[in-house]
Amino acid sequence: MANSTTAARPAWLKHPVAQFFASLKLAVVLLAVLIVAAIAGTIYESSFDAKVARAYVYGAPWFNIWLTLLAANLAVSALSRWPWRKHHIAFLVTHLGIITLLTGSLIGRIFGTEGSITLFKGDPPTNRLLVDERQLRVHDSDGIIKGYPADFLHHPPSTSRPRDLGRLADGTKISIIDYAPALEAKLNPRPVGAGGAPAIHFTITTAMMNQHLDSWLLAEPPEHSKFSMGLANIEFKRGVANPAEAPTPDTAANKQKAATDLEESIFSFSKAPEEQIGRVIKGGSTGAKVRLEPPENGGKGRLAISLGGNHFTVDVAENLNREAKLGDSPFVARIDNYWPDFRIEEGKPGSLSDQPNNPAVLVTIRGKGMPATAAATNTHGAEKELTTNGGPPTMPAPGENAPNNLTLFIADDGGISYQLASRKNGQSAGKLELNKPLTTGWADWQLVVDKILPHAEHWMDFNPVKGDAPGAAKEMPDGIRVQLDQNGRKIEQWLAAGWQITVPTQPNEIMLAYGFRQVPLPIGLELTDFEVKRNEGSDSPAGFKSTLRISTPEGESAVGSCWMNHPFSFPRDWWRAWTGLTYKMSQASWNPDNLSQSTVQILRDPGWSLKWVGSLLVVAGVFMMFYLKPYRRQTVGEPIRPSATPEPKRERSKSLQPASR
Repeated sequence: MANSTTAARPAWLKHPVAQFFASLKLAVVLLAVLIVAAIAGTIYESSFDAKVARAYVYGAPWFNIWLTLLAANLAVSALSRWPWRKHHIAFLVTHLGIITLLTGSLIGRIFGTEGSITLFKGDPPTNRLLVDERQLRVHDSDGIIKGYPADFLHHPPSTSRPRDLGRLADGTKISIIDYAPALEAKLNPRPVGAGGAPAIHFTITTAMMNQHLDSWLLAEPPEHSKFSMGLANIEFKRGVANPAEAPTPDTAANKQKAATDLEESIFSFSKAPEEQIGRVIKGGSTGAKVRLEPPENGGKGRLAISLGGNHFTVDVAENLNREAKLGDSPFVARIDNYWPDFRIEEGKPGSLSDQPNNPAVLVTIRGKGMPATAAATNTHGAEKELTTNGGPPTMPAPGENAPNNLTLFIADDGGISYQLASRKNGQSAGKLELNKPLTTGWADWQLVVDKILPHAEHWMDFNPVKGDAPGAAKEMPDGIRVQLDQNGRKIEQWLAAGWQITVPTQPNEIMLAYGFRQVPLPIGLELTDFEVKRNEGSDSPAGFKSTLRISTPEGESAVGSCWMNHPFSFPRDWWRAWTGLTYKMSQASWNPDNLSQSTVQILRDPGWSLKWVGSLLVVAGVFMMFYLKPYRRQTVGEPIRPSATPEPKRERSKSLQPASR
């Protein structure tokens, strides 16, 4: 029986290659590697993001090859049981299910589509799907838009090993010579003959902090007309400054109040003890005076706190991130942060080094007492302080302008005037001459306007951020450095994700853009309505829904809505839905600042049906093996018979036959 079974098998199954693919050892190795890869992918996704996991594991070419090898192993293993018998059915169904599942997965990975589209209410239909893959797009001089893959999570290009992209229509050689995970954008307007908007360049310095800042400002558009230093703002406008108006005293701040819960955060600077900055968190100002004493013997210094006529001393190092009771008073102080070399970087406090060159501290004082300043509560729950009597100057509430601000104006004749507001010196206004310093009254900061462009156009310069820059990788876009070589003339330009630039090549300009890969869809999407449901009694969103109109070049159209966990599919034919040949639209995100904007995720998976069929076959096969008796013989194990029985044993069995009878 064993010999007849072996003889009935195809000859190719006896080949060493077929035996290798049918071996159980190969299956164990393949499954073990896939398990390790799944674990690594999960760790990558939790430690970094899904893009990193996809690049190194799930979307890597080796993963597709590994799945193909596993499918081949299962197929050859099933064929090696030929001729099949009844007790092989469960085994075959299970293997067929796994092979079908792997096939559907590969089809979806190779031929599927997944991405997002951001839609705006009132805009015409769009079919540009953004896929989470980086791409360099070139609008060539012949009018053709060309796309080049530009994902550089590993093996980024460099000047010694550039990524050569070939030649454009006019013979210009294009290549990517560098990649940066974070680029810093800096406004650098270009002069034009006419039109555009006025621009100025200024520097602002402080000797106390040994800090020098500079920037360009454009009068238009508004996003390029402002410069924030965190505790002070600078703005540039067209026009002429109005005379300063002295602030009127607020008599309400002096009214008697009942004791209440107070909480206040205060910045204190060792080199500028009179420049402390406070912000009321709850109730009103405590009226505390906080002074940071200079550090000694490698320590962090001590805080001298004056509150309600009493004086307290708190060691910074011993009480960092801890609450310290202030004597017998009802107040406690918590030192939230300490900066040995205080600087303002991108509007946020930071430390340039570990040396105590400019110590600063942030302390929160809370307790029950009489507020030293009135607090007016707005409808959103944040508090805005009025003029302080005896307490520190106030920091701006969220969304409010800084109390220290400078507005620069440019007149039609090019003259510069200013309007200045300072906590220390109040308000002032006047004319500002080129290269003449203006004392701001913000500690020892001085501002100088050194360049004026009457007509300028917007231009941004990008430069890689240093690796030790705080939060750079999270808050700034990545970018590539593109080199164009036209007849020996080389042009190099950094290009940030989401930006588009024009390169002045001859005879025609070339437009470059870097960002997500764009995939044209055979359907157009239009946002007709966007709804946000709020939780009762609050402004927090309970859900949001997009109503979409889908259209095709053939004139077919449909209207549907999608919201969280309720996708909308097009076309709606049942057979397309069951085969995965449909576009499934799901609500992805929204913009709280613009309720006419919605981002929709689109998925098309032609392997969807095979995944479901394969999963059902696996479940059915396992059920048959373990719970249906006619198919359980294989799980117990078949008797293993040798294909050829040794001759001496056969003779011995024959000689024993008469004796057994």
